[in-house]
Amino acid sequence: MKGTVKLNSVAEEAKRRLVPAPGFAAAMAAPRPRPFPAAARPLPPSSRPPLRWRPRGRARREEEKGGAGGKGGFGSRRHCCGRSERKRRGRRRRAEVRGPRAGLASGSWRLRGAGEAAAAAFARFAPAMPCVADWLNNPFSIVQGIFAQHTPNSDWEKKVTDYFREKLKENNATNWVPSLNDVPVHYLKPNSLVKFRCMVQDMFDPEFYMGVYETVDPNTNARVLHFGKYRDVAECGPQQEIDMNSSQTVTLERQTFYCVPVPGESAWVKEAYISASQARVSPSTSYTPSRHKRSYEEDEDMEQHPSKQKEQHMGSGGDSHGCGEPKRLETEASAGHHLISPNCSPPLDLNFPLPGEKGPACLVKVYESWDTFKVNDVLEVYGILSVDPVLSIVNNEERDSSTLDPMECMDTAEEQRVHSPPSSLVPRIHVILAHKLQHLNPLLPACLNEEESKTFVSNFMSELSPVRAELLGFLTHALLGDSLAAEYLILHLISTVYARRDVLPLGKFTVNLSGCPRNSIFTEHIYRIIQQLVPASYRLQMTIENMNQSRFIPRKDYTANRLVSGILQLASNTSLVIDETQLEQGQLDTKGVHNVKALGNLITWQKVDYDFSYHQMEFPCNINVLITSEGRSLLPSDCQVQLQPQIIPPNMEEYVNSLLTAVLPSVLNKFRIYLSLLRLLDYSISDEVTKAVEEDFVEMRKNDPESITADDLHRTLLVARFLSLSAGQTTLSRERWLRAKQLEALRKARLQQQKCVNGNEL
Repeated sequence: MKGTVKLNSVAEEAKRRLVPAPGFAAAMAAPRPRPFPAAARPLPPSSRPPLRWRPRGRARREEEKGGAGGKGGFGSRRHCCGRSERKRRGRRRRAEVRGPRAGLASGSWRLRGAGEAAAAAFARFAPAMPCVADWLNNPFSIVQGIFAQHTPNSDWEKKVTDYFREKLKENNATNWVPSLNDVPVHYLKPNSLVKFRCMVQDMFDPEFYMGVYETVDPNTNARVLHFGKYRDVAECGPQQEIDMNSSQTVTLERQTFYCVPVPGESAWVKEAYISASQARVSPSTSYTPSRHKRSYEEDEDMEQHPSKQKEQHMGSGGDSHGCGEPKRLETEASAGHHLISPNCSPPLDLNFPLPGEKGPACLVKVYESWDTFKVNDVLEVYGILSVDPVLSIVNNEERDSSTLDPMECMDTAEEQRVHSPPSSLVPRIHVILAHKLQHLNPLLPACLNEEESKTFVSNFMSELSPVRAELLGFLTHALLGDSLAAEYLILHLISTVYARRDVLPLGKFTVNLSGCPRNSIFTEHIYRIIQQLVPASYRLQMTIENMNQSRFIPRKDYTANRLVSGILQLASNTSLVIDETQLEQGQLDTKGVHNVKALGNLITWQKVDYDFSYHQMEFPCNINVLITSEGRSLLPSDCQVQLQPQIIPPNMEEYVNSLLTAVLPSVLNKFRIYLSLLRLLDYSISDEVTKAVEEDFVEMRKNDPESITADDLHRTLLVARFLSLSAGQTTLSRERWLRAKQLEALRKARLQQQKCVNGNEL
């Protein structure tokens, strides 16, 4: 590559100026253990052209003029080679001398000490010592070894996946892998193995990359094959160039997911994952997110005047939304909200569905079986962390380039900015293993089909009755002594959509808890109780302002080519509490009417119609909706329960706090396991019981033909189903059917009584 020649000449000039430190030659000559054969030994990084390819604009014109650029290239819209040398010069300047890297080579080299520089050069070019944790700290060494041993074969990729899959099965090894959910990015080592628990918020277009490429040494004409999988930029050895015309080059395709933490994930879930983690991390010395793009002169000025650096980091106490550096730039930024991009471009929206969310957003690169995943799936991915500053440099140059020909550039500036954000804000994960999460509860085994998990389930089912009794008492106190409402709340919390008949979702059980006090205090504390029991939840305050201003439905932004999130883009089995007690008189505008309609469709059909401007696309969902209201809700529901408080505490906040304090953490964990586990159990009705239910329903219709309808039968069957599951029974019995009829009779009697008192229809 033409641009590499100058970088290599700079490197050689730097080496000639180095004076070896005492003992350096002996150390270099001493035999060292090598983890792989010489042919398989990973080469040190040198000039590294990006693996994503975008032939367009100024770079293409420079290639045609014979300027800095590579030979040939692919016509893919994801091709990104052939940058000018001036544009390739990077920002990272350290005390030691590092080998030149495309996009990171300094415009000016500073050699501070011969011994220090030589030691740095030795550390950079010497092969890594093998250790037990190589697959965690340096997974590329493992991949390199497998690639070198199986290069002629095409199954080396499968062997890499199998290797890491087996490693993660050993002695709870998954707990040793650092998680992006728990650890800030700057505490993680670049190119190390990490995991991420996330929801797929959007899927970008597939991109092409060099799966295998060949480098050549111009002096010796020696050729070496390299793998490009799991990388964002290509690796080369010193004095090597990538042969873009090599017959060994293999172009492959990968899919990019934009992933965010699970929306509304409860605090106890995060704490449980953190307490189970055994990963050891420390602040990374090779990755500094707070230094983004600073000139060489500014670097020199900071060294001569350290006080300026302190002032810059501490801030002047003025406007924190300017273009200055933030105090501390972590991935835990307020989501939904915006982060200041390093080059002071417009704020970067992390596109979280819920307001006030915190956590990292990641670009997840999937190499295999990506068609098995879809938007809103909750995944746990294991992959190689990429936070290479080269990505930011290349993408900033693309955005800063004002001479791009619109006919040549297929991506808009906004699309480039959204799809290639700074890696310090939105890191990349190159997936080795990924799987859908069966549930979100960390207290349950990840997969309930394994033998160890079956033992756990059977042991817990043996003590189910006392757990249910304790949970019923706990919820009865939370609902101010109303045991009937507590029964229906348990049934609601274990409900889930288990099947769909045409467009009808089976298993949904939306409860409207009416009779709530007309203030937000009671419903707020009810939500606090639910938060302590379920893995993910959100409280939607149904006010005129929220209805008219909030974005409920995700929409397609064709300018940025992304899906803009909305409040109703939630993970499966999320509990949505709609607080209708704050609804005042007012007028809904067009957006408010659409939002109310979206809530109705969600409750009735368990689907959300995403807005694609020219059409609407249905996305099925599985969200438990609880509506709290003073009277009957204006939204549809499967079951209305009139609240009848038996006690009125003088101070609601103290009452709820004392209730939560009185419950032991171990008991609270049993409640959480109980509610999550029962959602996953299978259920069936025998032919004998089905016939008995039909006969019973016919008798009910004869006795009261006006009030008993098919909807009553459907609702009673649902109540019977969840009553059976709540008792640990996976089949319907005569006893549970009679109990379901009794509960329904009590509920209807309450509604009739309230109707007589108020004189209006419920």
